[in-house]
Amino acid sequence: MAKQIAEELAKKQKEISVAEFFEKNKHILGFDSPTRAVLTTVKEGLDNAIDACEDANILPDIYIELRKNEKVKDEYVYIIEDNGPGIVKKQISLVFGRLLYGSRFHAIRQSRGQQGIGISAVVMYGQLTTGRPTRIVSKIGKDEPAYQIDLILDTKKNMPEVLREDVILWEKEHGTRVEIPFRGRYIREKKQSVFEYLKATSIVNPHSRITFVESDGTKTIFDRVTDKMPKPAVEIKPHPDGTELGTILKMAKETEATKMTSFLTNEFSRVSLNTAKEICNKANIDESKKPRELGLEEAVNILNAFKEVKIMSPPTDCLSPIGETLIKKGLKKETKCDFIITYTRPPAVYSGNPFQVEAGLMYGGDSPKEESAEILRFANRVPLLYQQGGCAITHAVEQIDWRRYGLEQKGGRGIPTGPVKILAHIASTKVPFTSESKEAVADIPVIVDEVEKAIRECARKMHAHIRKKERLDKLKEKEMLIQKILPQIAEKSAKILNKPVLSVERIVAKIMDSMIITEGIQYDNEKRIHKVALEITNYTNTGKNFDIYAIIPSDAILQNVSPKPGSVENHTIIWNIKKIASLEKRECKFELVGLDKEDYEESELYVKNIDPEIVHGAEPWDPEAYEEKRKLKIEEKAEEEEKEEKLEEETGELEKFCKRNNSD
Repeated sequence: MAKQIAEELAKKQKEISVAEFFEKNKHILGFDSPTRAVLTTVKEGLDNAIDACEDANILPDIYIELRKNEKVKDEYVYIIEDNGPGIVKKQISLVFGRLLYGSRFHAIRQSRGQQGIGISAVVMYGQLTTGRPTRIVSKIGKDEPAYQIDLILDTKKNMPEVLREDVILWEKEHGTRVEIPFRGRYIREKKQSVFEYLKATSIVNPHSRITFVESDGTKTIFDRVTDKMPKPAVEIKPHPDGTELGTILKMAKETEATKMTSFLTNEFSRVSLNTAKEICNKANIDESKKPRELGLEEAVNILNAFKEVKIMSPPTDCLSPIGETLIKKGLKKETKCDFIITYTRPPAVYSGNPFQVEAGLMYGGDSPKEESAEILRFANRVPLLYQQGGCAITHAVEQIDWRRYGLEQKGGRGIPTGPVKILAHIASTKVPFTSESKEAVADIPVIVDEVEKAIRECARKMHAHIRKKERLDKLKEKEMLIQKILPQIAEKSAKILNKPVLSVERIVAKIMDSMIITEGIQYDNEKRIHKVALEITNYTNTGKNFDIYAIIPSDAILQNVSPKPGSVENHTIIWNIKKIASLEKRECKFELVGLDKEDYEESELYVKNIDPEIVHGAEPWDPEAYEEKRKLKIEEKAEEEEKEEKLEEETGELEKFCKRNNSD
């Protein structure tokens, strides 16, 4: 009986294609509701378009349209057209009609899409809900033909089925146009809408121009704010940290290296020849052993040796962060606020994967005062609109005590209340999403910690800005009242006592008892120069000696600093103010070249060797922040030296190899 049942069950066993699996589990990919299906459809096409343009070093100019089918309820045609390099004819059907087919899955570098599921999943969803094919037009050059292909996805075979193929005239020099019919429900007045998604995308992709035509004909252009392309992310090799046992065995079987030392240096990142020899020594493996003969126990020894040998962190040129200046530009274009603070953390690593966190805070403007702060979450320049509660970024925001920074927060935990928008962007070679829909980042402790540190730094700067503004406003009001009332009192007293009118300056200084630092910034549009003047007024009874620090942007050129500073290092100007007498005014000036006007609207000022309580307009100097910047510079320099050392080693090995071949 048992045998009969087993044989019957065996007959029912059959292979399931990946396309069939996702067809029956489309909610995993983000097609779990009609409204979300619209967003997922637009998102996947846009990710592909921007990635294609960036790979070809072309400023993205993308057209998106949602065309409603008036004959069928909730049916649309999604049209997306880009100015990218196009797709060669034989690859068109595979790119759009086969799941898990792509060029980025094995590449260790930052990119929007990696798995090769996105756009082909949209094609599958479109034919599943409408029964109609997808149309693709692509052209790879000015003098090349444009190919138009109509296709569907055969889910049983996970292969494309081309229904029609034509050569057509297309006025574009190069690019791709896709038309996908699908079912969904478009709602603009929603936080997770397509409109909000495109708006958020334009913030973190300030080099892109996106034209959006809605189903009712409304046209919106999200224009670019910079013509500068992002720094290209360079593909790197796997790093020993985070490599698993099975991966080592697989790499050893597939490598072309004939010795263990060359296998380790050629297949792994940050492993020099000396480091490879040390790993072999720790693992008790012969350096000349053939990698393909590596056994399980030896692989375990190598894995343990990776943990014992000191290996530099993976290189970070595989990442392409947005940058503080461009984040600020993107935010200013799409949001209204009183001021914006941005901050970028140094690169970090989780399980051998490099990542970098960028953050921004927007205060005031059109943000409601009595509602919870809005959190703008991004990963590899892609907005995350769903699953906010299950995301590492949200959890990092919630565990900050926002009351320390002047915002309301019940119980000291949770999302704060106030006129604030919080932005966090994670750039990584492998973002650990919680699901295939890629809407939330997993709670990896080091990632949560880095996000929290970045946002805390922005919050600290925000709080300092608010306090600085409030204190200066109060002091100006106080000074105005004193300057107005005291002379009148002195004049009337002198008249009553029949004595000369006394000077009130010393009395003003005694009452004010403050050191006030104010600034004026003028901008020359033609020369792109910020002229910054800091006015220091000593409203105390005694002369003072102290230091003033001004932090300047790393991408600006500094010139015409006066008076001569004590030093300029790590993008910090330090003036040693000597013997500024009571009621004396002094000016410190400098110019910044190469920034747009909105890139520098307020100086970040600090003071040292003076009681910070009497200083208004600058914060106490933070040596920890300075030390962090100094360490970052040292790490960057060490990284460059390591690259040069590895290059020398590789050159030396090549020379030896050539000499051996010549002698043979």
